[in-house]
Amino acid sequence: MEDKLNNTASAASISLPESGGWFESAYIKWNPVSSAVSYNAYIKPSHASDSAYLQIDNELIRKYSTCWRADAVGLAAGQYIMKAEAILSNNTKESIVSGAITVSSNDRSGFAFSGDSEYKSGSGAYREDGILKDNAQVIYVTSDTAKTVTLDVTVNGSGKKQTGTGIGEILKLRQKGYDTTPLAIRFIGQVTDSDMDGELNSKGYLEVKGKASYKEMNTTIEGIGEDATAYGWGILVRNCGNVEIRNLGIMLFPDDGISLDTANCNVWVHNNDIFYGTAGSDSDQAKGDGSADVKSGSTYITLSYNHFWDSGKCSLCGMKDTEEFFVTYHHNWYDHSDSRHPRIRAASVHIFNNFFDGNAKYGVGVTKGSSAFVEANYFRHCKYPMMSSLQGTDALGDGTFSGENGGMIKAFDNIIENASSLIYANSNDGTARYDAVSFDAYLASARNETVPNSYKTLAGGSVYNNFDTSKEIGISLSDINQVNDVKQIVTTRAGRLNQGDFAWIFNDTVDDISYDLNAALMSKIRSYVTDLKSIGGK
Repeated sequence: MEDKLNNTASAASISLPESGGWFESAYIKWNPVSSAVSYNAYIKPSHASDSAYLQIDNELIRKYSTCWRADAVGLAAGQYIMKAEAILSNNTKESIVSGAITVSSNDRSGFAFSGDSEYKSGSGAYREDGILKDNAQVIYVTSDTAKTVTLDVTVNGSGKKQTGTGIGEILKLRQKGYDTTPLAIRFIGQVTDSDMDGELNSKGYLEVKGKASYKEMNTTIEGIGEDATAYGWGILVRNCGNVEIRNLGIMLFPDDGISLDTANCNVWVHNNDIFYGTAGSDSDQAKGDGSADVKSGSTYITLSYNHFWDSGKCSLCGMKDTEEFFVTYHHNWYDHSDSRHPRIRAASVHIFNNFFDGNAKYGVGVTKGSSAFVEANYFRHCKYPMMSSLQGTDALGDGTFSGENGGMIKAFDNIIENASSLIYANSNDGTARYDAVSFDAYLASARNETVPNSYKTLAGGSVYNNFDTSKEIGISLSDINQVNDVKQIVTTRAGRLNQGDFAWIFNDTVDDISYDLNAALMSKIRSYVTDLKSIGGK
């Protein structure tokens, strides 16, 4: 959780107006010093002596229009002190230290961390305590270095190395499968599709691929600070195991923002801001296509703490899939997005502690024999919170969902506020109708209750598979927040650090019920430019 301080400490000519902590990271801001020729930054545990200070990578120091800033990443939870140091033109130094900064752990829960999964983690290049793995490599990608950044990559079984130049070639060399060294790819500032020219595939994706199904890649793609933005391009992950994508703003992506495309395992997508994509050819693609899709044999996936800004189709979960796979969605902010939160085929999916905030079409949708456990979510003016195709609310017939065979939903401990229709199979909790045959969801009286096989979908005759009571789902009861706390937790912790550098306030009266593209929001996205002026301490 972000811990932002107004730090008024000062030295002769350097002052530190702000410092803060977040999930496994911390930062400081300082005012520019007129006689400084360069800056350094340092961090140490708050209880340690000054000899414990570690210098922060130069790329993590940046200049903005009114201040300088340094971010420290890869921190275990705890208390830290940061220091800014100005190197003056007369070869003297001035420094200033922060107060104690609190750093919190990331929430590593859900199927990406299931003990039943192949790799048991989606932390990528990081250990489970948030620190980089011992042999991890780090590369920095900026608007200037996307095509020129280099890394030596092992390319055959004899250990031969080849230097990849540009982020696209580096990832293509790693696709050969011989180099699974943990790799943290850190994006800084606004990186556009023009900056990435030649690094993307023909459809506008940065490709993260393994050689074969579930190849362990140990890769983290992360944004630094509040303004790291993939602008005009998306991310495609295929045949990969143990991949993490975090702290990025994704704007004007070409088709899907993040596409977990084929045969992935243990992937963790969290704390991203996902905005509009570019319009597709279909009428329902005015806002882009999928914001974060999971499909084609990808399993043991967690999507958490993401902020979806008026997305048209948030998350397809299964496309042509016919075999069971496992996905968790938790603590996501579906901020006036329209549909697919998620839209599920064949999968077993745990959906908990999400904030459904003014959704004009529907919340969770299940088809093709899928099972979804929908637990402790807050649905605020979500038109149809839960739907199963060809029955219940969907059978009312206004064409909002699907003609496929149905799936089953088990609902427990959700807040339902101002829904147009919700039909439970077995009881009426005062907020919904009830129909034992044509229903949207089974309403459980306890989270560990099994759903009887007597409840079946009208189309296809599927029953709830009770995966949540019979399988290791990567969470404990302590991972689940009280439903009354969900709105506050999600709206303060979802998305990028300090909720990013993009501000927008929706008009609930209009935006709750409209699924049209918001022209003013799109205009602001199209005109977005980072405030970043330079990278490095000089």
